[in-house]
Amino acid sequence: MNLKDSKRIVVKIGTSTLTHSTGRINIRRMESLVKVLSDLKNSGKEILLVTSGAIGVGVGKLKLDGRPSDMPSKQACAAIGQCELMYMYDGYFSEYEHIVAQVLLTRDVIANDGLKRNVVNTLNRLLEYDTIPIINENDTVSCEEIDMGGTFGENDTLSAIVSVLVNADLLVILTDIDGLYDKDPRLNNDAKLLPLVNKIDDELLACAGCAGSDLGTGGMQTKLHAAKIALDAGVETIIINGDRPENLYDLFDGKEIGTHFAIDKV
Repeated sequence: MNLKDSKRIVVKIGTSTLTHSTGRINIRRMESLVKVLSDLKNSGKEILLVTSGAIGVGVGKLKLDGRPSDMPSKQACAAIGQCELMYMYDGYFSEYEHIVAQVLLTRDVIANDGLKRNVVNTLNRLLEYDTIPIINENDTVSCEEIDMGGTFGENDTLSAIVSVLVNADLLVILTDIDGLYDKDPRLNNDAKLLPLVNKIDDELLACAGCAGSDLGTGGMQTKLHAAKIALDAGVETIIINGDRPENLYDLFDGKEIGTHFAIDKV
């Protein structure tokens, strides 16, 4: 697929990319991300944003020393942080005259055919209304997702599921690394970026580390699992560095960037 032709795009941004180590929002990066996404939408693309960060932002707003360990505190942080996230997204996107909509999901909703159909109908109608759906886990009421570091995998799996539900053309996962390497680049200076992947197997999964940030819960393995879900449904996936949201321009300008999980035509 020619990435330039992608029209319906799901973009996922993780906690480590969206916030500082303190848990507070990285304002410069968030402003830049919103500006780029607004510009891409102005060019005719449909954008769905899957965002992490609610718990991390709640931790920062409450000025806690770190992510709490007990479930009620995590859910309280999620409730506080989600308000802050949507307040900021709404404000920034409004500057470019774009309307956002909040959609909070849990695994049980996706597993129920009737509820899943309602989600699909709502998302499609929001796109028809020319809005930008902003999707997150409903951590305030869900225990399983938080307990496992996100059953959705710090929203990586959620972003893949959403891309399948809306029949997206492309899933873009923004993270704090340039893409998938043949070994951990933080520990190996000779690590090489893999620009193209056509098959996700056990050997490839073994290349991925499992550590996430202090405030987030994901890692490269969850991103590979997400890419596999998307690929199996015919949705190609890109993992790129989100520290510079302008990388999205390079992506759709046809430049080789990140790791492209493409459907094997053979």
